[in-house]
Amino acid sequence: MAPFFRSCPWRKCPLKLLKYALKSCWISLAYYWAHLGAPRRLKFASNIYQQQERQMTRNHLPFVGLLLHITAALGAAVAPPPIVNVGGTQYQGFTSVDPSNNATNTNFLGIRYAAPPTGRLRFAAPQAPPPLPGVQMANVEQNTCLAAPEGTAVTTPLRVKSRAANATGASEDCLFVNVFVPGNLGDKKDMPVVFWIHGGGYIRLSAVGFNGDDLIREAGGEVVAVVIQYRLGVFGFLGGQKVKDGGALNAGLLDQQFALKWVQQNIRKFGGDPSKVTIWGESAGAGSVMQQVIANGGKTNPPLFRAAISSSLFLPSQFKFNDPIPELLFSEVVSQTNCTSAADALECLRASNVNALQAANSEINLNGFFGTFTFVPVIDGQFITDRPTKLMNAGKVNGDVLYAVTNAFEGTSFVNQTSTDTVADFVSQLLPTIIPAQAASAAALYAGLGTDTFQKNAIYGESIFICPSYVMMRAFPNKAFKGEFAISPALHGNDVAYYFPNGSPPPFANPQFDASFSESFLNFVQFLSPNTKFDKTDITPTFRLWNGSNEMLFNKTASNAPDVRQIQTSAALLSRCRFWESIAEQIAQ
Repeated sequence: MAPFFRSCPWRKCPLKLLKYALKSCWISLAYYWAHLGAPRRLKFASNIYQQQERQMTRNHLPFVGLLLHITAALGAAVAPPPIVNVGGTQYQGFTSVDPSNNATNTNFLGIRYAAPPTGRLRFAAPQAPPPLPGVQMANVEQNTCLAAPEGTAVTTPLRVKSRAANATGASEDCLFVNVFVPGNLGDKKDMPVVFWIHGGGYIRLSAVGFNGDDLIREAGGEVVAVVIQYRLGVFGFLGGQKVKDGGALNAGLLDQQFALKWVQQNIRKFGGDPSKVTIWGESAGAGSVMQQVIANGGKTNPPLFRAAISSSLFLPSQFKFNDPIPELLFSEVVSQTNCTSAADALECLRASNVNALQAANSEINLNGFFGTFTFVPVIDGQFITDRPTKLMNAGKVNGDVLYAVTNAFEGTSFVNQTSTDTVADFVSQLLPTIIPAQAASAAALYAGLGTDTFQKNAIYGESIFICPSYVMMRAFPNKAFKGEFAISPALHGNDVAYYFPNGSPPPFANPQFDASFSESFLNFVQFLSPNTKFDKTDITPTFRLWNGSNEMLFNKTASNAPDVRQIQTSAALLSRCRFWESIAEQIAQ
């Protein structure tokens, strides 16, 4: 500052000095606002002005006084909010404070990554959104996608009732992304990116409740977190030949890929590195991770991510788009929307009132077999070129490394615990294309596992969640890590509270366990290995690369101490998984 004043005494160039003073004031305000707390702001300002006063001659004191007056007037003012330009649209974010550690982050909620999939874009591939004038506020969650309930019927045949379900704030116009940045926008650059895909059986849930601030904290403030929404149910996963001919199959998966492309184009504006993206999801979100891993026969170009995390991979029967079941579902949607007599059924569905289509969406899902999800991905021949297990066994995958976690009792939540059906009958209802002899073999294989209900729980959990995870592990030889979450009751979804504790605090509130479990994922995001740790208090022992039978157990002892250690996968479990893999073609996996 001294050279400036020597070259420009204040009496000779007051305007220049005034501009300099105002600029200095604004920089000071921005700095101490970012660090929060009125006492700290005043202390910082005082220190700055004391330094300036010592450097100035007495002739400059009038401007020091002016600077102090400006600061006093603006002391409680907010620094300019963060604004980014994305696709020709300016979005204004906001500063958040993580209640767990009082860290300051910058959030952008509800950025539109694709045009509203309505009208002509219903059942079509996602398109870029048009630019919007002015500054768009990105400080609240936007519409969630239209959702539907899971099946409750005792058998698989579809039944039609007159009922509709629609969540408040749900809409077809729902293709939004939330971005969470550590600190202030621009503080850091080239950070790894974690891309979260929510679960819900491809028919429900949204980005709401998945606070990226949690992931930032678990990464030590060194990642950018992205949380997306995608079309669900009939809007995102309607199959059939007519959709193939006149629309886009697997629209929900295409939404996810479109959001990944959005990240490649825009994440640098938020301090992220597009070459360091890890995709992560739970349940159908993990199933979506698998779908993106096998997309385009494993040859997605250019690559959209470098690593994948699967928490409870969900792989129900995935039929070819024009197999009998997808065609039956298409016909049922056409019937329930009064489009049966239309010359072009798909065009009729596009023109249908959204409430009528949503009523069909709800009804058809509701009347599926208990605990199942009706509208799910199909083999479309282009994006998903073949059965998932076939592609994975052939090593046709995108991404370099994998971290997969399953829960000990994945199936219990989806099985009717009071049903009196035989185990073989249950298998036939759960997997409608299985032949009777295979259903009988499955029942015999699980006969020694306790009660009939326990056997059904195990069959659901292993055939749809656990065993497909092992198939995916094999697709990444010497490049995969495996974990098992076993904190009682270790049901499907119990792990999510440890990833996002601000939304739902975890039941085992042990800081050592929380850090050990959740940080293993974010270590992987940052370093492509859970073994490279930023937190030196992390108690997790060294992960060994998966070799077919080793994994890390995350559990607790009877005395409520963390129990985190390497274990060997049960040989009996692996044997049962080999059975499911042997009939994968028959059950459309």
